[in-house]
Amino acid sequence: MTPASGSPRGAAVDPEADAPVRAVGLPAAGAALCLGLVAVVVAGLLTGLSTPGEIADPGALTRWGLPIARFVHHLAMATAVSAVLLAAAAIPARVGPRGRRRRGQDGAEHPVFSAVLRIAGTASVVWTVAAIAVLVLTFSDISGQPISGESSFNEGFLGYIESIATGQAWATVTAIAALFTMLVFAVRSTPGLFVLSGLGLAGIVPIALVGHSSSGDDHIAAVNSLGLHLLGVVVWVGGLAVLLLLAPVLRDQTRRLAARDQGGPELVGTLLRRYSTIAGLAIVLVAASGVVNAELRIFAWDQLITTPYGLMISLKAAAVLALAGIGWMHRSWIIPRLVGAHAGPAARRGAGPSDDGAAADQRGVTGLLWQLVAVEVAIMAAVVGVSTVLGRTAPPVSEDLPPGASPARIITGYDLPPAPELANYFTLWRLDWLWVFLAVGLAVWYWASVVRLRRRGDSWPIVRGISFVLGLLTLVWVTSGGASIYGLVLFSGHMIQHMTLTMVVPIFLVMGSPVTLALRVLPVRADGTRGTREWILWLVHSRFSRIVTHPVVAAANFAGSLVIFYYTAVFGLALEYHLGHLIMTVHFLLTGYIFALVMVGQDPLPKRPPHPLRLLMLLATMAFHAFLAVSLSGSESLLQAGWFGNMGYDWGFSALEDQQRGGELMWGIGEIPTMLLAVIAAIQWSRDDDRQMRREDREAERTDDAALREYNEMFVRMAENDPHRPKGPRG
Repeated sequence: MTPASGSPRGAAVDPEADAPVRAVGLPAAGAALCLGLVAVVVAGLLTGLSTPGEIADPGALTRWGLPIARFVHHLAMATAVSAVLLAAAAIPARVGPRGRRRRGQDGAEHPVFSAVLRIAGTASVVWTVAAIAVLVLTFSDISGQPISGESSFNEGFLGYIESIATGQAWATVTAIAALFTMLVFAVRSTPGLFVLSGLGLAGIVPIALVGHSSSGDDHIAAVNSLGLHLLGVVVWVGGLAVLLLLAPVLRDQTRRLAARDQGGPELVGTLLRRYSTIAGLAIVLVAASGVVNAELRIFAWDQLITTPYGLMISLKAAAVLALAGIGWMHRSWIIPRLVGAHAGPAARRGAGPSDDGAAADQRGVTGLLWQLVAVEVAIMAAVVGVSTVLGRTAPPVSEDLPPGASPARIITGYDLPPAPELANYFTLWRLDWLWVFLAVGLAVWYWASVVRLRRRGDSWPIVRGISFVLGLLTLVWVTSGGASIYGLVLFSGHMIQHMTLTMVVPIFLVMGSPVTLALRVLPVRADGTRGTREWILWLVHSRFSRIVTHPVVAAANFAGSLVIFYYTAVFGLALEYHLGHLIMTVHFLLTGYIFALVMVGQDPLPKRPPHPLRLLMLLATMAFHAFLAVSLSGSESLLQAGWFGNMGYDWGFSALEDQQRGGELMWGIGEIPTMLLAVIAAIQWSRDDDRQMRREDREAERTDDAALREYNEMFVRMAENDPHRPKGPRG
């Protein structure tokens, strides 16, 4: 048996078993990069990149350099971000037992952890340089000017960054990449790496905002589905690229641990198992969001093979299916055999010559594993190469505004809906795929967790599950139904959307106790890494959580956000910009969730406020809502008049009258849920008092009222020692 398969110390290395591992790493990564560049060239030739522009041609350097720079950018970004994610969630930072590290006796930095951060640092530098190249080449492509050092080019470039959305987006990506690069060489703590990975993923947002999305028939669906698509690609492609580059380090570390009889192959198996879980979710995300994107830009099946755009979509779909098949092989066959063949030191010490066949099988599995990883990365690189050209190819469906577009279409990007009758709020739908995917994913996870609990004999109240699903269904309606559609054109529709997000959805979600369910179901990690359960506990007990869940802070944030939002420029930004609208939705959903959690939630908190304080905060919130609602309903000044006053509808009421109606809706939708929260808080107070009384009664029964007797005896002693107590009988 070779050291790579768990042999005793001093065993010889089998060159045949080691060959597949030596073939991966940098050589395989270089081959995959070359294959991706070939895909860029082939796709570029099919779509006419070699043909100069008829009106203004930026030159061959820009025509070919831009897709190549984007290809390098996407791969480098995915590798850098995924490396940090793996370091934060899947790889131990230190060598040694976890308990010893908790007591402050830190061991040396884990070799795999160090290697993955070196990969992240190198990839982040490439990411930054590639982002700068894309920024410059994109301007050259849009302006039709070849790259030069002339003043006209430089002045135009500065204007491009300052005033053009594409320039602003790529300048933002460049800044994110540069900041990420600086921090990745300095941060070593697991929480810091977790935050840093969030910064890296934020680079997806500007790219999604300037993709094929700004002027289409459904730009919200296009932007959100593209963002989800990029998120899946970054995690999937980048994670696999990191594993490929880590192969030599994993081989060496496995051999060292195996030589010490410490279960070396489990390191590889555990890492692959954790990555395969993330990759499985990413595959679903990439496939589903890709279908949504294709449906928005292709209106006939034959366009999948008769147009360059459709042909590349078809090639991408075939590649994703092939990659999903390889991933299924990893998950269902290779990883179980890789880990199962090494049951532990005790099993290996009792092994005999008959295990030679198992060792040979293990070597074969290991070789096949790394060969498949190399093939996956090569296919992925080719797909990314095709995608970079796809982003520069005009889709069959035009994304320009139609002639004679209505004012509502010009302002919002959508045609004016029918008159706002009550039925239309429940029959009109425009799916926002970001929230649809989130709701479906959370619902599936929640009920799968409930089933898992019940199978192991634990109970979970069904009413909690029903409440959580109702919250998710309400979230989908408020982001994809009539409230979302009318929220773009009417202040009253916006108020229905806003108050439902803040007051209704959070109550249902909080009563479902998802955090408690997660802590009961998710496995505990003992290898020093932080999984989902460990991150939840870290967040619950963090200083940030102690601040935002303080009852005064939660109530002030809940109520004060309304004033800041509606009476500053923030309201206009949320209406005009898709990112602003998304941030608004997330903010008010989280604000309402934290407020409801503090007031009536059962999930763990750093410190739960006493019941009287909860009721006091709820009453104060009701009074504030009422004051603000009365102010809006009686206002004679139209908020965001440039938006709501120019929709061009003729439904029998003015924009100002609609705003006053919105103030009334704010009062009604806000006060009823707040009153419900107060009732729930009062019931919980009563139940807590009953439980406390039962505990005291049980304690009294056990001690035969010892506490009460001691209490009465204390008063007797006080009376006897009172100097003013009368002496003898009165008379």
